[in-house]
Amino acid sequence: MGSFLQIKIYRSKFIAYTVFVVSLGLALGTLTCAVMLYQWIENVRSDAVSAFARIENELQLDADRIEAYMQRIYSNNRLMTDARYFLGNSAEEYQTSRLQDSHFTEPLVSFPDDLKAFLYGSVQGVISQISLHTESQGNMIRFDSSGNGSFSFRLPNTDEAFRETIEKGFVYRKKLSDPNQISRQIGEFRFLVSSEQLFKKIDSYKLDTAAAVSTSGEVYMISDGNSYAEGLVLQAAEDGRNSGYLSLSGLKNVYFFTFSSTKFDYSFIVLVDLPLLIRQNASIIAVVLFIILMSMISVLLIIVYNLRDDARFLQRIIYSIKRVKTADFTSNFPAKYRQNEYGMIARELDDMILQLDKHIRTEYLLKLKQQETEMKALQHQINPHFLYNTLEAIRSTALVNRDVDTADAIATLGALYRDIVKKENIITIGSELELLQKYLKIMELKYPRRFYYQLNVDETLLSLSTVKFWMQPLAENFFVHGFNPGNEFNLLVVNGWEADAHYVLEFVDNGKGISHTRLEKIRQNLSSLDDAPAQSIGLHNVYIRLHFFYGEVFSMEIANNEEAGVKITVMIAKE
Repeated sequence: MGSFLQIKIYRSKFIAYTVFVVSLGLALGTLTCAVMLYQWIENVRSDAVSAFARIENELQLDADRIEAYMQRIYSNNRLMTDARYFLGNSAEEYQTSRLQDSHFTEPLVSFPDDLKAFLYGSVQGVISQISLHTESQGNMIRFDSSGNGSFSFRLPNTDEAFRETIEKGFVYRKKLSDPNQISRQIGEFRFLVSSEQLFKKIDSYKLDTAAAVSTSGEVYMISDGNSYAEGLVLQAAEDGRNSGYLSLSGLKNVYFFTFSSTKFDYSFIVLVDLPLLIRQNASIIAVVLFIILMSMISVLLIIVYNLRDDARFLQRIIYSIKRVKTADFTSNFPAKYRQNEYGMIARELDDMILQLDKHIRTEYLLKLKQQETEMKALQHQINPHFLYNTLEAIRSTALVNRDVDTADAIATLGALYRDIVKKENIITIGSELELLQKYLKIMELKYPRRFYYQLNVDETLLSLSTVKFWMQPLAENFFVHGFNPGNEFNLLVVNGWEADAHYVLEFVDNGKGISHTRLEKIRQNLSSLDDAPAQSIGLHNVYIRLHFFYGEVFSMEIANNEEAGVKITVMIAKE
């Protein structure tokens, strides 16, 4: 890491990247926490909406049941009569009036019992108090949580038992009219829905602080009933918004939801303690922050890796330039290049140095080979006419002795030698095939009815330039290593054709083949430009000459045939 920090440009980049990544991580962490906090608040809001809907539904059910009971009273004369006895009388007067009006042939109707059976049994104690009032006083029936009733008679309407507060509950008022004259009101029913029993039905909802607030400012704490919470509830009720934040002293912040009832004049308020909510979900926040932190570290490590590689390539470029300036073209340690400008420049510089070194070495070797060739040519040019005259004298003697085959072989050898000496070093593949054919005719005369050859080369290859006398050594290898004199059918085939990207020349025989170990060694020797080993001079010489002539577009492959013999493939790229 320190290597790239020593370079000013990369040190500045690293500082800028670090500031950017840290800023982005902090922003992402803040945004993620804000989104999660909003989602948690929405979850509380969803529970609050469900709880408020449950309360409103219960109040509506109570209203429906009360309305149904009023219809029941008006449709039952005896029940109406008993309710009128209950209205305004004491307990003794109520019982006396009932007994005086009863008939032994009919069952005795009880307004309190019927009220308990119809209302309390179905509502399960939500309606905890029913009272029947005149203009000045009222008689009351109160039910406990078990459904047992207690009675109070002739209580003034101003009595504490009839005072309507949200702490006690919600009161439904229903007029009791004279059934004979419906416009004349004879009393009033008051049905009290207990706040305790009503709000107990929302205990299953996860609400930290919930309360009901009347329009007069009375507060009924459904949960978390302390004075501090009551103050927050009143502050939320006075805020006038349906939801929002309440900023308190210190770090104490709450979020509130307000729902106004359509049944009674009260509001249902839910408070969300934000610090408590965060503490409850601290593990989730910690996991998210840890993931963001690890992501930031990973991004910084990737940046460090990239900057370090860029710095390494820049140093390599500087080092390569220094090597060129000092004429040091030796091979350098390999580097893994990346797909960017620095990598491209470093790769091109290394390739340039390798090409310069290769070019210098190739030119040097070519000059040596040229000098060696010139020396051999001078040596072979010493009195060539003496050899021609000698071969012609031997041929004449063979003809005198009527040995036509020997005479033809000598003539072919003389023509072959004359072409080798007189022709230029750069000839066409067609001319090279003619030299090969003369050699193969000599071998055909040497092994009559035991050796055969075929030349199948496309015309498109005949005009291509090549070096002289490289096919004969390949054919000679067959006679030295693969030819079987005891075999009646020794075959050498030369094929040539044009492929999509290459010209291909193939030399195939049906000889003995090459062992796997020996074949691998020959392949290794061919890929080396050093001096050839004693056992593969011919092949190595051909490979070197063709490589010097064609360059990298040339390749030679040697392999065994599947059935028998060896196949040598020479490929020359069309480039």
